[in-house]
Order: sequence, then structure tokens, then C-alpha cells
Amino acid sequence: MSPLPSCPSCRQPMQTHRFASNLGDTLELDICFACQGLWFDRHENLKLTPASVVQLFGLLHEHRTDQHQPLAERMACPRCTGALVKGFDVVRSGRYMIYRCARQHGRFSSFSSFMVEKGFVRHMTRPEIDDLAQRVGAIYCTSCGAPVDIRKDHACPYCRAAFSLIDPQAVVRAMEGYAAASARAKAQGMPASPVDIGDALVALERDRTRAERERQKRAFTSSTGDADDSSFTGDLLAAGVALVWALVKD
Repeated sequence: MSPLPSCPSCRQPMQTHRFASNLGDTLELDICFACQGLWFDRHENLKLTPASVVQLFGLLHEHRTDQHQPLAERMACPRCTGALVKGFDVVRSGRYMIYRCARQHGRFSSFSSFMVEKGFVRHMTRPEIDDLAQRVGAIYCTSCGAPVDIRKDHACPYCRAAFSLIDPQAVVRAMEGYAAASARAKAQGMPASPVDIGDALVALERDRTRAERERQKRAFTSSTGDADDSSFTGDLLAAGVALVWALVKD
């Protein structure tokens, strides 16, 4: 049995998951949940069926409260160990970052970049940004993953991408014909409103805080209550995945 490929960023073994291909066979994607990244062998990113994307959303939802780590400055191809070249691709839904093997073995994509590539995100409106700024101190950029103070910055100061979030309705439309009929019915009339996203962010942060307290309770004693919502750093990707999963699951 061949060893699992190493993550281009943290160099730890990635998890391999099988998905249906639009060519009628199966393909194996290598995923690092700690780095929130996917390795695609050449052209694999174009072969996922919408049903496979439902399966992928399920995996992302399962790992939504995992501890995450920043991507390394230097990425290495898991096939040839050569340095990956950082660049940008542009689609209708925006610009996203990608890391390619110069020998064309494949590409490494963050979860958020994959969502942009597939057209599952949209730019946030000014009212949505203002609403989040009142309850969430910072957000993670959907393009590059950097933390951004949404109260001061009007775009990511690192990659200059506009603030964006996963659009559940766009996802459901893209997967129409593959998701269950009941899930499609749920999607009708359920836009990703600012309140929905804000509530999802706050709930997600509280889940993470609760899990962290459980890990630390034997070593530390804390007398403080829940932090004020404005101190949260909101993960728009995780919140969007949670909203989408609520729509597409059986």
C-alpha cells in the first residue's frame, strides 16, 4: 500500500477520500483539514459531479470546528516535492489564489478558493458588511484566509479581494438534479441573509470556544463568561458551509 501524500503546506499526511467523477468512474482527492486545503491531480478539479460536491460539503461540515493553521510560505508538490508556484485565477464570482506544480502534476487549492472557482460564493453587500461589523470583530478572507478587521477594512488588505461568502442558493442551483428533492424544496425562498450569516458565525465561534474550554478545563480555571460577539473572528467559509449543508443534506 502506497503511503499517503504529504500536504503541500504542513507536510503531514493528507486524508484520501473517494468521489464520483463526471466521467463515470471515481477519483481520489487528498485533503488536509488542518490547512483547509485540497490537492487536485491534473484536471481533477474539473471532474467532480455536483453529487460529489454535496459529499465534499458534508466533509467540510464535519470538520468545521477543527483547529486550523495558516498556509506555509513555501508549498511543495506532493508528487515531485518541487516548489508550487502561487498565482491567481479569475472566474465570474471573483479572483482566487491557487498553487500549481511547475511540472503539471496538479494544483493545491484552499477550501475557500475551490468555492470561488465553482461559483459558490458572491460578494457581500454593504448592508451585510455593516451588519457583521456590529457583531463580529474580524472575518477570515474567503480568498486568501487572512484575518481582516471588517470594522476598518473594506477589502482584504493582503490580497485585495472583496469580502465574499458562500451563497447557498447558488450552490443548490449548481447541484440541481443531484441533490434530494426535499433539499431543493427547502432551498426555495431561503436567501443567505445578513442575519443568517451573522447568527451562523456567532454559533460557530461559540462551538469552537466550548470545545477549547473542554480541552483546557483540566489545566486551567476560567471565571469569565462568553466573550462579546464583537470580539469574534468569523469564518465565513465555515458559516457558509453550515448553511449550505442544512439545505442539501437528506
